Amino acid sequence: IEPISLLLISASLESGEKISGKCTSCHSFDKGGKHKIGPNLYDIINSPIGKKDSYAYSSAMSGFEGNWTYENISAFLYKPKDYINGTKMNFIGLKNVEDRANLVLWLRENSDNSIPLP
Repeated sequence: IEPISLLLISASLESGEKISGKCTSCHSFDKGGKHKIGPNLYDIINSPIGKKDSYAYSSAMSGFEGNWTYENISAFLYKPKDYINGTKMNFIGLKNVEDRANLVLWLRENSDNSIPLP
């Protein structure tokens, strides 16, 4: 899977927001927003994997260690069921590296504490 770190500098927030439309049937992105089928993804970058308050994650997801980094969330978005075997997330994935970089940059902006770009 191609890394996205170098692409984040030139990624497009507008394109990332458009791509996020693929996610809105299952996820919300607003601060304080409710969980849907999937968890609310506000402030997801650098948060613990599978540990959002009051969301019932699969045991595969909740048992995964670490925080969501730019690269591991990109790898997850590439093919979720391969990255975390047993995840409930039923999404085919984003194969295009630019699409993943755009979406991850947009996710980064949906936070009160955006972490620095690499």
